[in-house]
Amino acid sequence: MAAPAAFSLREVLGAFRGCVTERREVLLEPYLRGWRGLIRFLHSLGAVFSFISRDAEAKVQLMEGYCRGERRERYVSLQAMVQYELASGVVDPHKRSGRADSGCRTVLRLHRALRWLQLFLEGLRTAGEDSRPSAICTDSYNASLAAFHPWVIRKAATVAFCALPPRGAFLEAMNVGSAEDAVAVLGEALPYIRDVYGITQELFAEHRLLDLP
Repeated sequence: MAAPAAFSLREVLGAFRGCVTERREVLLEPYLRGWRGLIRFLHSLGAVFSFISRDAEAKVQLMEGYCRGERRERYVSLQAMVQYELASGVVDPHKRSGRADSGCRTVLRLHRALRWLQLFLEGLRTAGEDSRPSAICTDSYNASLAAFHPWVIRKAATVAFCALPPRGAFLEAMNVGSAEDAVAVLGEALPYIRDVYGITQELFAEHRLLDLP
C-alpha cells in the first residue's frame, strides 16, 4: 500500500487560490482539494487533532461523492449546490429540517472548522518564537468551533491542545523550507482561505443556512 501523501502548504495555497471564480463563485473541487491538504496537515501533527480531522475527512469524502455523482453538475460550485438543494427541498431553513447528509449541512460543518484553522494558522504566522501554540489553538477554537461542540468535546479538546509541540514544529510541518519560508507562504495562503470563508459565510447567511441542525 502506498504511503499517504505528505502535507504541502503550497498545495493548499494553490487549491484555495483556484477556488474563487471571476464571478465570486466557490468551486467545490479545489475547495475539497484544499481541505484534503489541511487534513494531511492535521494528521502530520498526531492524535491531538484526530477528533477534528476524522470528522472533516468523512465530510470531504461525502462531498466528493456528490461532486462525482449523478447530479455532479449541481455540485460544481457552492452557489449551484445551495440553489439546487433549496429548490429541491433537500434543505429547508424555514423548518430547520433536511437530510443530515445534505451538501449544505456538510459544507457548513467544514466551513466552521475552516474558520478555526484560519484563526490558528494566522496566530502561528504572527506569533513570536516563544509563543505557545497551545494557547493560540485554544483561543482559535474558543472563537470558532467551540460554540458548536458539547461540553465534553470542548473539555477534551482544550486538554489535548496542552500537548501541542512548539511553534517551530508546526512551521516545519508546512514542508516549504525554513520557518521564515513557512511564515511567508502562510502569508500568501491565508488571504485566499479568508476569501473563501467570507464568500461562504455571506452565501449561507443570505439563505439562512448558518444554523442548519
